[in-house]
Amino acid sequence: MTKEDLDDLEYIVTGACIEVHKALGPGLLESVYHKCLKHELHLRKINYKSEVIVPVNYKGLEVEAELRCDFLIEDILVLELKAVDAVHPIHEAQILTYMKLLKIPKGLLVNFNATSIVQIGKKSFVNEIYKERYLKD
Repeated sequence: MTKEDLDDLEYIVTGACIEVHKALGPGLLESVYHKCLKHELHLRKINYKSEVIVPVNYKGLEVEAELRCDFLIEDILVLELKAVDAVHPIHEAQILTYMKLLKIPKGLLVNFNATSIVQIGKKSFVNEIYKERYLKD
């Protein structure tokens, strides 16, 4: 997948989030947005896995941490959903850690408890994998 393909995928996923947010508005539980977004992604024929177990390997020890990311889109984009008053640094750290452990180059953090997904409800993240894969000279 090229950088442009990944950017296009982010755009499509963002559109799906906007569609759900437009229909439901803010103020609901994260689980409601999750279920509706699963349906919206299906309608848009986007391949995804929901509630993916995030493996934790510590010095050869497989730790059963039972961590789950909300969505793994096309095996290349982590999507974490929130329905909170404010996104805090711990939420950003969570998605960055999931991206690292899953070896995924890009992530989206979407807070449905916002008046606008695009303006204040979405933040995009990249990591070293992205830089190595897509930002070569």
